[in-house]
Amino acid sequence: MKRRTFLKGAMASGVVAVAAGAGLLRPTEVLAAAAYPSAAFKTKGVEDTLKSLYGSTAHSASSKITLDAPIQAENAAVVPVTVETSMNAQSIAIMIPNNPATLAASVDLASNATGYFRTRVKMGKTSDIVAVVRVGGTTYSTKKLVKVTVGGCGG
Repeated sequence: MKRRTFLKGAMASGVVAVAAGAGLLRPTEVLAAAAYPSAAFKTKGVEDTLKSLYGSTAHSASSKITLDAPIQAENAAVVPVTVETSMNAQSIAIMIPNNPATLAASVDLASNATGYFRTRVKMGKTSDIVAVVRVGGTTYSTKKLVKVTVGGCGG
């Protein structure tokens, strides 16, 4: 290692340590949204989760939402899920009714963002995956049955 590289690294580490010590860097506030829906992640059932997340259980099916997930999940610990919509979505949520906690993911989108969200979820057993899209105070959804063969929340 060269002396110059070592000194640059030591200076950068020192600056970060001083900033963290002064309280300028608080990772928990940076990473977590101000309105983290912790109660919604503890609910069971789609209706209770919708009420906790959006304050209402009203939702309607929409053909403008595309939910891409495998028909059969060989590894239920990592099931790829993609939600896409052509609507001007404010938020997208993924719910799995047969999991111990129904809400698997919830993201708020910026006004200039496209309605696209992709993640991997863990499933306990065979269940519908419900994609919920919030557009201008109205909630739309679509669902797809995914069969679980091995693994998941239950082992």
